[in-house]
Amino acid sequence: MSKKIAVIGCGAAGMMAALAAAESSGSVTIFEKNEKPGKKIFITGKGRCNVTNACAVEDFFGYVKRNPRFLYSAVYDYDNTAVMEFFESNGCRLKTERGDRVFPVSDHSSDIINTLYRAVQKAGVNIQLGVEVLSIEALSGNVSAVTYSSDGEPITREEFDSVIVCTGGVSYPSTGSTGDGYRFAKELGHSVVTALPSLVPFEIAEPWVKDLQGLSLRNVGLKLFQEKNGDNKPGAKSGKKEKPVYDGFGEMLFTHFGVSGPLVLTASCSYDRDRSGRLLLDLKPALSEEQLDKRVLRDFDEGLNKQFKNILGGLFPSKLIPVMIKLSGIDPEKPVNEITREERLAFVKLIKNVPMTITGTRSFNEAIITRGGVSVKEINPSTMESKLVKGLYFAGEVLDLDAETGGFNLQIAWSTGHLAGKSAAEA
Repeated sequence: MSKKIAVIGCGAAGMMAALAAAESSGSVTIFEKNEKPGKKIFITGKGRCNVTNACAVEDFFGYVKRNPRFLYSAVYDYDNTAVMEFFESNGCRLKTERGDRVFPVSDHSSDIINTLYRAVQKAGVNIQLGVEVLSIEALSGNVSAVTYSSDGEPITREEFDSVIVCTGGVSYPSTGSTGDGYRFAKELGHSVVTALPSLVPFEIAEPWVKDLQGLSLRNVGLKLFQEKNGDNKPGAKSGKKEKPVYDGFGEMLFTHFGVSGPLVLTASCSYDRDRSGRLLLDLKPALSEEQLDKRVLRDFDEGLNKQFKNILGGLFPSKLIPVMIKLSGIDPEKPVNEITREERLAFVKLIKNVPMTITGTRSFNEAIITRGGVSVKEINPSTMESKLVKGLYFAGEVLDLDAETGGFNLQIAWSTGHLAGKSAAEA
């Protein structure tokens, strides 16, 4: 007899779990409280959907920020190659871009959703849209039933052999990620690591940042420093040089509240909200300070009789020039031939280290993913089954797993979902 399996959530992990369970001869029902599937998939990658990352599978774990070892079984069981083969073989052509990021050729996330949804339907899964699961019941340490309801309908109780929780975290709550999975987990005795926004923009204290609103910078360097509790300068007491907790290169964007963009979002994965933090922006990462000083000297020599404010067009975008002049402390009207060596060297150092003070991050409404979730210590990594309740499985963002940008978080969803579905059907 096939096992009767409920999957809660029709997102990336949920659809993959349902598909894997159905292919392993499970009788599967998906419950989704939204009126359509894959609502969060639809907005990922700015609507293009960064499906996975084509890096070598052994390199994948280096991009996972929390609990990478927990993922070994899931990822090696269903890796990025398997994901790409699935979509390609089901008619959704893919392409690989900079940083090994994989997207649908069409650049439409809807193609990813439709491909998955068609495969789930073809596998015979019973899909219940607009239906909200209210609780998961367990009897003598075994999953026994779920209760659910839809608008205007009475509450229904239905027995199941296994339940796979794929409800996501609490990021982008408008997509339906409202923490239901955490409640289910707690009600059944599980621990939940505090949920925090991740892959999220930073709020910055310096008022000049607002003057740059809308300015996008490419090919810049960014370092994140965090102070040790009670210390103003990390490493000061030991005499050691301060080390950044993040050091990256890429693209960023200034906003009305601070900074955003891929580089900033990735840096936020390493940000500890219990410690003060600051950013150092390197506007010319391809040049050393010595090389940059030669470049600045050359510009100065070419405009000896010009004012300082009029010789910076070759170094910065026009919107950035007034800010850099202000931060340098050099009189904008000052002739270049009167700028001292000390002023020039300090200006070069500023270009390589533009300081910004972090006051916090934006909310879950702007966070791409959730950091925290159901503790993986209570989940069997070989099956995704709960160690506390037999027949209860978890997959995707509801778990305490998160990674950098680049398709890694969706790969976590595909891998854990596939393993949970297969395990639930075969147990």
